[in-house]
Amino acid sequence: MKTLLLALLALMALPALAAEDPAPAPVDFGPAEPLRIDTHNGPVDLQVEIADNDEERARGLMYRTGLADDAGMLFDFKTPQKVSFWMKNTLIPLDMLFIGADGHIAAIARNARPKSLRHIPSGVPVLAVLEIGGGRARKLGIERGDVVHHRLFGNALPAQQGLPAPDGAPKRTGE
Repeated sequence: MKTLLLALLALMALPALAAEDPAPAPVDFGPAEPLRIDTHNGPVDLQVEIADNDEERARGLMYRTGLADDAGMLFDFKTPQKVSFWMKNTLIPLDMLFIGADGHIAAIARNARPKSLRHIPSGVPVLAVLEIGGGRARKLGIERGDVVHHRLFGNALPAQQGLPAPDGAPKRTGE
């Protein structure tokens, strides 16, 4: 009887266990890099992890339970192409900024729902996608057409390249 009861309890637990994929081994995205977005409200400075290979792009921000307000992940697709994202195994809401090869934001998907299997397409060819916390784009005044500065787009600012500011002054913390 005790064995039958244990077997029954194990069977009842199976659907709950199958509902969510277990977190795979961690992926090392390397150190975060500075990124700046020029908005109509002024510059927005972020520290972003770079996902630039198939394994990293497939993992993205899945399984994370939080994201700092000044953090994000930049997905590098190497050549401009139409892309599509989903939120399977992503536990936090995200804003997705679809960015053209020239660094201009081509489209924004706001507040993508955690764990959703709905595809979120770029609509146009993009070189990269920047994911930030859900609702951050609106709060920071980030809009379509704003310019993203990063080495990926060939428009990194001097402070992002580790060089002195254009006037020769030392760079300030946070630049």
